[in-house]
Amino acid sequence: MAKARSNGRNGRHARSEAKGAIKMESTKKAQEAFTQSTGKAVETLGVWADANQRVLRELAELSATTAKESVRLYGEIAQSMVQAIGDAQAQSLRWQAAWQDAPKDPMAWYHRALSEGVDNAQKAFRILEGNAQAVTKSAERLSTTAEQAGKGIQETFTTVVSKMKEVYAA
Repeated sequence: MAKARSNGRNGRHARSEAKGAIKMESTKKAQEAFTQSTGKAVETLGVWADANQRVLRELAELSATTAKESVRLYGEIAQSMVQAIGDAQAQSLRWQAAWQDAPKDPMAWYHRALSEGVDNAQKAFRILEGNAQAVTKSAERLSTTAEQAGKGIQETFTTVVSKMKEVYAA
């Protein structure tokens, strides 16, 4: 009987050791899973931080280029306006002198006034055309820059997707 009791105690002891081993193994697996999840989370944060930095760099470059282009365009338009104002002042001085000649030869004065009016209209349209061309060229340059920034951002997100697949595939 004593032997039967000791076998019962040993059996209980063996079962309790088996339960303890299972608990330890479960705890170890949980710790490994937590460690892997934490590692993946840290890698994910790193990937997204890098992506954010790249996207912000592209947007900053686009903003800087846009500002430079705006200044360039403003300069071109301002230069043409200064030239137009100078031409207008010269024209007004010529008109003042021409008024004195009008009573002497009205037909010549009329012919000269009409001719100068047409010339001034042509100059104004040339200035307008030049400004329109400057705006068009500026828009083309900005379009190219925006397209490059868009491609850079797209490449960044393509890289993010592939890195995220690598992180979560492992």
